[in-house]
Amino acid sequence: MTGVARGSTASAITAVDTHAHILRRDAPLVAERHSNPKRDATVEQFIALLDAHAISHALLTAPSFYGADNSLLLEALDAYPLRLRGTVIVHPDIQSRALEHLARRGVVGVRLNWMKRERLPDPTGAEYRELFARLRDVGWHIEVLLEGPKLADVLPVLRASGARVVVDHFGLPDPALGVRSRGFEVVLEGMRAGDTFVKLSAPYRLSGVDPQPYVDALLTAGPAQLVWASDWPFVGHEDTIRYDQCVEWLRAWVPDETRRHAILVDTPARLFGFDRPLHERHGQQRSQENRT
Repeated sequence: MTGVARGSTASAITAVDTHAHILRRDAPLVAERHSNPKRDATVEQFIALLDAHAISHALLTAPSFYGADNSLLLEALDAYPLRLRGTVIVHPDIQSRALEHLARRGVVGVRLNWMKRERLPDPTGAEYRELFARLRDVGWHIEVLLEGPKLADVLPVLRASGARVVVDHFGLPDPALGVRSRGFEVVLEGMRAGDTFVKLSAPYRLSGVDPQPYVDALLTAGPAQLVWASDWPFVGHEDTIRYDQCVEWLRAWVPDETRRHAILVDTPARLFGFDRPLHERHGQQRSQENRT
């Protein structure tokens, strides 16, 4: 990768970090949450990290502790519209007009952060089925963060909607069963079908399991279905993880340069719309809707 200037355009893609958060400790937190921001993490700090590591573009992901308040993420997208896109958290009854407004600001997907919940929302309920259909129709993805054993039941429902699904952090397989766990097998099935994508990210969230067997199985199932992410600022692990480690992990996991280029550039550019300017992407979505 070569250096990238602050004013990078959508066509100058050197690499894409597909999972990072913008945080402020004084922002309101929701009652139902499984983590808290330990320190502020500004978009300027993140852009400086990208520049230092020759990474041109990034996908910001809404953290769970702000609920459906995406204001910090949207402000970051407004500040760097050529370099950043976003995945937001929304209430399931959000309407198409609101999705269109978010799309104009650079949002390309909706996140289901359903980790550490005793009781999950019902993805087969009418509100969620209608939400997934709207996301499919505008070309957005559904990003899901969920423990592997629970993902085994939820992922098939998401895939059945026809929307593309992006699975966080290797799919968080059951550490006792590893690649043989049912949740991970369901992820591989989705990859082989071509509608499920997986983030190679946050190996420190895998209960101490070596991620290499997961990487090898994922590469075999769908080498064009993988993206890379740093998970910056490493919520819960802020004092032990560095950004350069995340970059080096990918080089170790995927030593083949051609495959690594697909993970860093080709797949995320296509999946998240970095291969074309934002206004063109939104215009394509509208024209597709008008033809249906």
